[in-house]
Amino acid sequence: MTQEKWGLLRNKLLKAIGQNNFTTWIEPLEFQELKDGVAVFSAPTNFMGNYVSQNFADLILYELNTAGETVQRLSFRTAANSPVRPSDTTEKPDMLKADPPVHAPAQGQMESLQAAPLDARFTFDSFVVGKPNELAHAAARRVSEGGPVTFNPLVLYGGVGLGKTHLMHAIAWELKTKHPELNVLYLSAEQFMYRFVQALRERRMMDFKHLFRSVDVLMVDDVQFIAGKDSTQEEFFHTFNALVDQNKQIIISADRAPGEIKDLEDRVKSRLQCGLVVDLHPTDYELRLGILQNKVQQYSKTYPDLVIADGVLEFLAHRISTNVRVLEGALTRLFAFASLVGREIDMELTQDCLADVLRASERKITVEEIQRKVSEYYNIRISDIVGPKRLRSYARPRQVAMYLCKQLTSRSLPEIGRRFGGRDHTTVMHGVKRIEELKLTDGQIAEDVEMLRRALEA
Repeated sequence: MTQEKWGLLRNKLLKAIGQNNFTTWIEPLEFQELKDGVAVFSAPTNFMGNYVSQNFADLILYELNTAGETVQRLSFRTAANSPVRPSDTTEKPDMLKADPPVHAPAQGQMESLQAAPLDARFTFDSFVVGKPNELAHAAARRVSEGGPVTFNPLVLYGGVGLGKTHLMHAIAWELKTKHPELNVLYLSAEQFMYRFVQALRERRMMDFKHLFRSVDVLMVDDVQFIAGKDSTQEEFFHTFNALVDQNKQIIISADRAPGEIKDLEDRVKSRLQCGLVVDLHPTDYELRLGILQNKVQQYSKTYPDLVIADGVLEFLAHRISTNVRVLEGALTRLFAFASLVGREIDMELTQDCLADVLRASERKITVEEIQRKVSEYYNIRISDIVGPKRLRSYARPRQVAMYLCKQLTSRSLPEIGRRFGGRDHTTVMHGVKRIEELKLTDGQIAEDVEMLRRALEA
């Protein structure tokens, strides 16, 4: 076989295994000779030869034989010209086999750096930006440019359905598109832990360390799942340090701030907090409406004849406020149902089709819960909020609590007054009106009310 033919075969391998795998494992190989049915390649290290032998040999053999060469097995030599130890098994006629590796990762266990598949829907183009997520989006965009590492790690945290995984996938897609030469490893914390346990069981820790410390960008989703797993945390800690020392980018997501993850070692918390930690806040009405409008544009290609009546999207954005996944799922169900029955998506169909979702999404915030949250926020006792004291340090939190009760519950003004020490409804009305006025002139009050509202609705 000539070098030119090997060059053509390399192009086929590139298409088959992807740019990252090709750059890491195939491109460094050099074809040496084909003799007696054995294709000989040189590899920079013994590890690389073993890895290719275990994971890509069948594909290489197939392409060689398809190209008209008669090859029964592969052999890899290192720079020292010593071959990877061949198998003692006698070759059977017409069987395509490769030399089994020494200390190579087991097939199907650590064979690929792309451990987790990426969702094609989760790109920056499909991510709707609003005030609650604009900082996280901007930080993700900066990291996805693939330039010099400016903050390391980038930690994205927030509740369920707020867009953490969407941004993680978007970063990975952008990096793979614009910088295919980079090794980008995206996986969940559970997959990291599984690979670590497998490496321990198979006595392949050197392979594990080599794989994870040879990446250019490490992305770990839902890192809270390694909390309480001492050995996994230790290996994560060492992997983290090794990559930072090499100036490699690390991107992490979690369901809460690193300092609030229970059973996460202090040294791991410290490492996670040394970069940029960004919170994805609960969505506001405008952002939810924007997400729905974006989804409608996508669905209109599949359902071009469906009509949505005025007010339906606004209704959904108001009623389903805690989880974007539930919101998107509700819209998907609406479109599917309307297309099946051949009806316009109006308020009647929406309420019939989504009755269970709307019931589950009804506000269940109580006056007592609001009083407790407000007292914790202002560091005062609940008895001070409902009691008779008129000191400003108690009166203002009391008015904030009344305002939130009016906004977030279905209680009437007299009912709210009774829950606040038997106060008259006019007192509640005055308190609500006062907070509405202060929100326009006092930035601190506006921020306090918004923070409390988000905490209560989360």
